[in-house]
Amino acid sequence: MVKRTKKMSEKAKIGVEIEKKYIIKMPAISKLSAEDGYTESRILQIYLPCDRGQTRRIRSREQSGVTTYTETRKIRIDEMSSTEIEREISNAEFNSLADSILEGTRPIAKTRYTFIYKNQLFEIDVYPEWEHTAIMETELDSRERTVEFPDFIEIVKDVTGDKSYSNRGMSHIFPKEQL
Repeated sequence: MVKRTKKMSEKAKIGVEIEKKYIIKMPAISKLSAEDGYTESRILQIYLPCDRGQTRRIRSREQSGVTTYTETRKIRIDEMSSTEIEREISNAEFNSLADSILEGTRPIAKTRYTFIYKNQLFEIDVYPEWEHTAIMETELDSRERTVEFPDFIEIVKDVTGDKSYSNRGMSHIFPKEQL
């Protein structure tokens, strides 16, 4: 369900996100790139001050030579889901907002690989701080849906709801790599 809100802009999108998150062993990029819907992008995200119970970030995303900029607010519903309000912003607005970085945080840089497996979208984030592991997320259309993992993905740990593995948490203290 997509609604419009005047609070952020006429073009803001609102939706509920239900996701699972895992630490995985670093997969071979050649395996990922062979999957349907494969994309690769470079992401930089910066967390900004916001109201209690919310998360606010800006993101630049470069994919295939094109860079887009977004501002996102997330309101946590529970450990698996949140309401997400997102709008596109300009490069100038991104740079201006970046000056307001949330105190005690640092920008998060990552490479994101996405692909579709058995009608499920998977996102794998590779961070320069880790050599052997990555974080994989999948969005679910319902809480009851069972995740079907590709055979080339090795799960290290389910970290759904663990705030230390949220990007916001990692912008405060980047966790040590789990092997």
